[in-house]
Amino acid sequence: MQDIRIYLLDGGSLLLDGYHMYWNVGPGGPIRVPVCSVLVEHSDGLFLFDTGFDLDYVQREIPSEKPLQTTEQTIPGALARLGGQVGDISAVVNSHLHMDHVGANRFFPGATKICQKAEYERAANPYRFEVGAYGDLSFSAELARKQGREAQLKDGQTSQNTRFTLVEGDVELAKGLDLIFTPGHSAGHCSLLVTPEHRRPMLFPFDAAYSAHNMDQFIQGGYHSDPVAGEQSLQRLIDLAGASDAEVVFSHDPQSPHLNVVGDLLAVA
Repeated sequence: MQDIRIYLLDGGSLLLDGYHMYWNVGPGGPIRVPVCSVLVEHSDGLFLFDTGFDLDYVQREIPSEKPLQTTEQTIPGALARLGGQVGDISAVVNSHLHMDHVGANRFFPGATKICQKAEYERAANPYRFEVGAYGDLSFSAELARKQGREAQLKDGQTSQNTRFTLVEGDVELAKGLDLIFTPGHSAGHCSLLVTPEHRRPMLFPFDAAYSAHNMDQFIQGGYHSDPVAGEQSLQRLIDLAGASDAEVVFSHDPQSPHLNVVGDLLAVA
């Protein structure tokens, strides 16, 4: 297997309240939070994990989150900065289908799209409190039609080129790339463990732990579909990080050294 290259893509930022970040703990008040994706260059192809938020959608539907995103921080812009283009991506893997993780899915009609079966089913039939989180359905013609939101679909999006491959539980995507089923934040949330041959593993909790503070202090985020499952998933990630000596990289850490760095190369392994 050739070297795995792992990049963190800063997709801009949103403004959240402290109690959203740190459930029942806070302190409250506005916190600007990065929204990051992960790009893995592997011998089996280019894997993109999550695609951030769509600026127009958030400005229109959730202006209170005061989104900031430059052209370079869009997924097409970040790939171009790295010398690539959207057509290079082999697979788009969504940790879950909330609006800040699917905003650029529509740019990849030719890529395989992957998510957990439980997540796709919940996005098709969300509880009332989840409707806003699943508000951007531009990534799936099937889901948009089920919820009467076909107007979100862009030209050329069809049931065929927005179809998902649905997986269940822990899944090895390729050698050294493992999805870890970590429900709680959402019904089918999953995290990513990268286990290269020549360096320590890297663990990406995505929204099972927004930040290092969440993990260090054992605090869930304020948004979740099942806080009991969320606590179990957080403990599982802590145990996994310890057992594997993994370096943990967070997608929404306001203290991240990667904030405002487009296409930061995390590791060559």
